[in-house]
Amino acid sequence: MLTIKEIAEMANVSRATVSRVLNASGYVSEAARKRVLEVVEKTGYVPSQHAKSLRTKQTKVIGVILPKISTETSSRIVDGMNDVFSKQGFQILLTTTNLEPEKEIEYIRLLKSRQVDGIVLFATNINAELITEIEQLQLPFVAIGQDIPGVCSVTYEDFQSSKTMVKAIIEKGYKNIAFIGVDESDRAVGLDRKQGFLKSMEEHNLVVRKEWVKTTNFDIPSGYEAMKIIMEHSETKEIPDAVFAVTDRIAIGAMQYLKEVGYKIPDQIAVSGMGAADISQYVQPALTTIEYENQRAGKEAALLLLDQIVKNERNDKKVILGYRLIIRDSI
Repeated sequence: MLTIKEIAEMANVSRATVSRVLNASGYVSEAARKRVLEVVEKTGYVPSQHAKSLRTKQTKVIGVILPKISTETSSRIVDGMNDVFSKQGFQILLTTTNLEPEKEIEYIRLLKSRQVDGIVLFATNINAELITEIEQLQLPFVAIGQDIPGVCSVTYEDFQSSKTMVKAIIEKGYKNIAFIGVDESDRAVGLDRKQGFLKSMEEHNLVVRKEWVKTTNFDIPSGYEAMKIIMEHSETKEIPDAVFAVTDRIAIGAMQYLKEVGYKIPDQIAVSGMGAADISQYVQPALTTIEYENQRAGKEAALLLLDQIVKNERNDKKVILGYRLIIRDSI
């Protein structure tokens, strides 16, 4: 493999001149630039990324930790990040925890050992150990989806959007509303969206039935099973006239169960979700949902991280993104 020294000798210039041409920095006469480029083209020389990293103290690689790589939310966020990072010459190294919280810390340590220039974490479960790990991390860092104290982050209005959704359901005439959520260790989706539901019910002087509040997982089968439990194991013969699920996939599972046992949506029971998954507009009836700015979240996270990289310092800037209520046939 050719070295810069050999390229310099072949082009009859100094090594510094070759470096300036390859890095497009500093003044080089047109004649010298032409000779260097001719040698590079003739030999097929490719600069060593490792050597370049040693000079610039940058690998031009960003570590990204996702809860699941296959979801629309993750793909939209990654698209947004990649749009920004690629224009600045950075590449993304993706890892996925598969919704296993302990792997968040594992991958932070792994990416640090790979000498990435910064890390973006699409956070789910926030605990003391994770916060300590982030605080001790000597790298630019941005969290998406969770507001972590003292940490730079991009978050959504989970509490307010949940309140907005429940208010919309109530305004359609539904009063007996069930809730299907996820574990509250996920503060944004599990806790904030539940608190938004409870607050809206309180503001409208409506009763929350304990047996109509269920915690489940993020997938469609979990929504199906949670809805089944609510409908089959109510302490009274009463059933809800609406169900609010904290994600579209949970809501779609609930809809599937209700249709299988003969309930008409929304005439007998309304259903709503959150997240504006592509499938939400194609299920029958089309699902009422909340749309978040996921692609923009990726772009904002990338810009926040690049700002830290350029300034070579961490910060705790916060970006909170809005949402849009999409009313469809399911309510």
